[in-house]
Amino acid sequence: MRIIVLAGGLSTERDVSLTSAAGICKTLLEKGHDAFLLDVFMGLEYDPANLEEVFALPDHGLGITKNIGTTEPDLEAVKASRPDQSDCFLGPNVIELCKMADITFLGLHGGEGENGKLQATFDLLGIRYTGPNSLGCALAMDKGVAKQIFMQEGVETPGGTWLYKDDPKSSLSDLGLSLPLVVKPCSGGSSIGVYIVTTEKEYEEALKKSFHYENELVIEEFIKGREFACGIIDGKALPPIEIIPNSGWFDYEHKYQADGAQEICPADLPDEIIERMMDITIRAYHALKLDVYSRADFILDEKGDLYCLEVNTLPGMTAASLLPKEAKAVGIEYGDLCELIIQKSLESRYK
Repeated sequence: MRIIVLAGGLSTERDVSLTSAAGICKTLLEKGHDAFLLDVFMGLEYDPANLEEVFALPDHGLGITKNIGTTEPDLEAVKASRPDQSDCFLGPNVIELCKMADITFLGLHGGEGENGKLQATFDLLGIRYTGPNSLGCALAMDKGVAKQIFMQEGVETPGGTWLYKDDPKSSLSDLGLSLPLVVKPCSGGSSIGVYIVTTEKEYEEALKKSFHYENELVIEEFIKGREFACGIIDGKALPPIEIIPNSGWFDYEHKYQADGAQEICPADLPDEIIERMMDITIRAYHALKLDVYSRADFILDEKGDLYCLEVNTLPGMTAASLLPKEAKAVGIEYGDLCELIIQKSLESRYK
């Protein structure tokens, strides 16, 4: 197949996306596909009359992944480096190349790549893509909306509320909440802008810092416990994986620096808890109108209660990422997983 692997963009998870997509592109090439890695924002400056040549270029677009950092990207610098200086999210020749491909593999994370806008655009343009549909992405990406849906559908989740930047009633007494709490951007990812607060001063500082990323936040009760993730493909849950940070909690640094955390799959849990976590994953998946694949994040407290924190519609996809590790636990190797996602995406929308 001729495949565009789309990455990058302008979210705080830009560099994570480039790393994921590079792994996807490499394994698809090894599987015999004509794959090309493309930055959705930077695009590719190339003669429009000769775009067919792009799929045969020697580096397959992988050169864009050089010098990827382990800290948040400077998005203003990214914008300034775009040759045409356009504010359009879609860079030069992106639409044209995606139309030429048999399918576009979405290796994006966060922002417009994961909130349903790009998926809806591709639906209108007749471009075939991998991963969940536009509605499911929109519902899952907005943590405030997802929390409301979880509560309505009986999906266990921490109690909490949401807060807008210009809301005059933001004190703990106004919100009816008590410490400790978690403060996080409504649509962010990779734990960027997420703070665990134990005092009112920390809470006020967290609001200022998190509002730097977005104009809407989710404020929820802090649940102390073990951290897990549970992937799902085509409505079937995978074995849960436990994440044990080497210190603190599973923040951006621990997620993307070498040896930042231990990841144990299958998780060492009683069968009853594993079955319960897989059941909640499936219920959350359906409640959010998702299809193809996703990954739910959980906390298991000391009493044995499970809480679904959120659902990632385009989870990390390097060979060492959580979802691929879960798939491997049931005998699905990384390259086969990428092809399975393509197959299920085609079956879901393009029969």
